[in-house]
Amino acid sequence: MKILIIEDEINAANELARILVDLDASNTVLAMLDSVEASIAFLKGDNLPDLIFSDIQLVDGMCFEIYREVSLKRPVIFCTAYDEYMLEAFETNAVSYLLKPITEDAVAKAMEKYRSLKSAFEPVTATRSIEKLGQQLKYIYKKTILVEQRGNIIPLSVNDIAYLYLENSVIQIGTNKHHQYFIPSTLDELERVLDPEVFYRANRQFIINRLAIASIERFFSRKLIAKLVVQAPETIVISKANASGFLRWLEGA
Repeated sequence: MKILIIEDEINAANELARILVDLDASNTVLAMLDSVEASIAFLKGDNLPDLIFSDIQLVDGMCFEIYREVSLKRPVIFCTAYDEYMLEAFETNAVSYLLKPITEDAVAKAMEKYRSLKSAFEPVTATRSIEKLGQQLKYIYKKTILVEQRGNIIPLSVNDIAYLYLENSVIQIGTNKHHQYFIPSTLDELERVLDPEVFYRANRQFIINRLAIASIERFFSRKLIAKLVVQAPETIVISKANASGFLRWLEGA
């Protein structure tokens, strides 16, 4: 998820960025901005965030000036030391209002609320169109991946893949038969062409096959560890933020 932090206290901004990455390694902080002026300029650009964490009192004014200037359809989680702005905050795209000092538990609850309300920020017609298009184009999911070994091109069935692992910009494919192949691709590219009902993006380094999962272990801070039927290159950790969704996926929900 792409996140923008608007906060004029650098220590608070850095701590929030740390918490967000600890909650989910796939979270990316696009920028940390400390002023109304810089925020307006950023939000008028092309690289828009999925979610905004915003302080209210900034170095050059109140953050509400940003949302009056920019027509923004992105949800905002406000972080402030003052509670008197709550009403005004919820007149914007606010999904939560956190009082400083910000804790990891408070951020986790706000993120969960954001996910539950996410559909409210998506146009209904567009969402239905995308779902319909996805059903129509389901045949594009790959059934076979071509891998090369000793000069030979081998058609590898995706059903035989236990995991895909990113290491040093190279994708390692591990199979249920304990074979390993290497391909010049990215996990983002492969995630788009593999059936999401079968393959799950566990974290930044792993995509795993549902059929290759032997067991799930509970880990520190409500994280999970996926154990496969074959040996993985390293421990496969599911973040606390994604744990519930992963278990629902595993059940086929």
